[in-house]
Amino acid sequence: MITFLAWATVFVFMSLILTKKMHPFVAIVLIPILFAAVGALLGLYQVPTAKTLKIAADSLTLWDQFKVLGLWVKAGLTKTSGTAFMLFFAILFFSLMLNVGLFDPLTKKVVQLAKGDPLKVLVATSVLATVVSLSGDGTTTTLICCSALIPVYQKLHLKMMHLGMLLILQNTILNLLPWSGPTARVIAVIDGIDVPALLNALLPGMILASLFVTAGSYWLGLAERRRLGIRSLSDADIAQIFATSTSEEEALKRPNHAAINAVLTAAALFLLIQGTFDPVFIFIVGTVLALVVNYRTLKEQKDRIYANSGEVLTTVIMVIGAGVFMGLFTNSGMSDAMAGSLVSVVPQSFGRFWGLIVVLISAPGGFFLSNDAFFYGVLPVLVQAGKLYGFSPFEIGFASLLGQAFHMLSPLTAFIYLLLSMTGLDMGEWQKACFGWTLVIFAIFVSTAVVLGVVPLYR
Repeated sequence: MITFLAWATVFVFMSLILTKKMHPFVAIVLIPILFAAVGALLGLYQVPTAKTLKIAADSLTLWDQFKVLGLWVKAGLTKTSGTAFMLFFAILFFSLMLNVGLFDPLTKKVVQLAKGDPLKVLVATSVLATVVSLSGDGTTTTLICCSALIPVYQKLHLKMMHLGMLLILQNTILNLLPWSGPTARVIAVIDGIDVPALLNALLPGMILASLFVTAGSYWLGLAERRRLGIRSLSDADIAQIFATSTSEEEALKRPNHAAINAVLTAAALFLLIQGTFDPVFIFIVGTVLALVVNYRTLKEQKDRIYANSGEVLTTVIMVIGAGVFMGLFTNSGMSDAMAGSLVSVVPQSFGRFWGLIVVLISAPGGFFLSNDAFFYGVLPVLVQAGKLYGFSPFEIGFASLLGQAFHMLSPLTAFIYLLLSMTGLDMGEWQKACFGWTLVIFAIFVSTAVVLGVVPLYR
């Protein structure tokens, strides 16, 4: 019966997310609570309740099985709180760097160097998309890159498809950073995962994939240069492209602080990769220093926190919601029951290939399911099953991320509609143009992981 409740919990949760009948945060909190309450009413939690309350199972009452649900939720929230704080301050930190215009000089320099050469513009597109994607937010990347480059593409009559494609490919790769959505969900779901170790394991594949896309931008640029030749782009044209739209945005810029902001950002990334300090500590200190350096008055600091924290809220509350889901799902025994049922379906001879199976599942899972549905609904089952076959939670969590090569092409990815709207591209044509590239990125991710031994494809 617990197995049925487990599958029903995941099925109903995923159905509500996919059909958009309920906000993901509401679903990820409400659905497991409802099904856990049903299990308590049926008296299914005697053993896990006795373990939690440290009393004999035969002395439990039905009320004890209801009362323990709160303790399980609290345990789940305790495990995900660190991730929630890390995400909040990481995104807030990079939002402040965007506010102060840290990336503006680089953006302007790239366009100035490109001038009217299609090849340089396309390579610049790839580089700019890479840098801005460090923020971990696809919407931010789209707004900055499209605002800066669409006028250039229009002026030079470049194919807008190249902009839409290069932007999404680089964002797909950088979206694996720990403060981005999918990796943050893996960190939230898998208890005790080493964030610096995960980042170090991801980096080789990310770097190779990013270099591949940049090399591809060079190849596309050569084709555009042959088609169009080299046109002129005056300094006045460039100045018009980067004209600040409002006085409020101009007031937020801190060009005189560019050097210290660059050092602050580089130091944060270096310490994160080195694993010297906990990521939460790095980004909370970085955020505070960024506020002190760039916005001295109380009002300025208050306004920046208020303006930027709103966009962080949706991501952070989902991590908190994941704590509720995982606390109930794990402590009630539903996760183990579901994993057992899944393992019973897979032939014993296939168990040694569980790493490969997870990699293959992650590809369609990353496209057809939202990240919430896949990482909060499916990954816990894959992790539990992997344990039975000798695969560590770290290995399975890492393997589940490789299919993210295809996720940004999914209709379930909200910000792509902003990209398609700004560039005027057709979704079907855009997906066709990108698919071959994402397939190569996926192959790079997998082959790098296998060569480095991060994900054994079989035991």
